[in-house]
Amino acid sequence: MGANVVAYTLTEGHSNNRPPFFNVPTKTSIEGVVTPKEESKWNDEDKKKVELNAKAINMLHCAISFEEYRKVSRCKTAKEFCDKLQVTHDMLRKEYEMFIMKEGETIDEMSERFSIIINSLDAMGMIHTEQVLLRKILRSLTKE
Repeated sequence: MGANVVAYTLTEGHSNNRPPFFNVPTKTSIEGVVTPKEESKWNDEDKKKVELNAKAINMLHCAISFEEYRKVSRCKTAKEFCDKLQVTHDMLRKEYEMFIMKEGETIDEMSERFSIIINSLDAMGMIHTEQVLLRKILRSLTKE
């Protein structure tokens, strides 16, 4: 019965309950070439790793917005997924910190660009008060 349960949980699928394989176990040849292991040669540890990675990826997919999903949809492992989100979030924070009005940009264009950054930060849970945002906008206006 245990083998059947593992086989079921490792079955590739297209639903939220059975995500596709992302982290297939590999083997390294004497020459150092890394290739995927045949599923028939997976040991119990390989099966457990694939199962845990699939569960982690599924949980992460359920926890993020569609906008966030677009940034990580090509990630193959839960670690790669998390690393990609971290880099993306760091870049977004930097964009917020360095935000200034661009030369030739209208107030409406600047406001729209700022809103996109703020909405993305809000989605990450980094919510700013209206007072903080207003001060940021006022400081970002270029001097003419």
